Amino acid sequence: MQWEPLTFETSRGASESVRIVRIAGPLVLQNIFELQNELAKESASVTIFDLTAVPYMDSAGMGVITNHYVSAMRHGGKVIVAGTNGRVLEVFKITRVDTVIPMVASIAEAEALA
Repeated sequence: MQWEPLTFETSRGASESVRIVRIAGPLVLQNIFELQNELAKESASVTIFDLTAVPYMDSAGMGVITNHYVSAMRHGGKVIVAGTNGRVLEVFKITRVDTVIPMVASIAEAEALA
């Protein structure tokens, strides 16, 4: 399998306290470091991860999301995951992280929970 790049962009949600992180590409060990650095730079009350364009994720990718969740919870924040496909959703289910981090189908649903 050829290595594919990961891209991401952050933007404000409907509320100033909401940060949306749109990720595209595989969320795997080879390409998570820039994303980790970006997440550490800025904090928001609510972080929404839009995984609509993430075709697959490994344990390192899951680690980025769960570590950010733990950090957010320590500071009174919240993390919501939106738009997972079947393959990525299965990783959340196998690890049972779907029982801890709210999972929704769309950004609109996530902002309604924020």
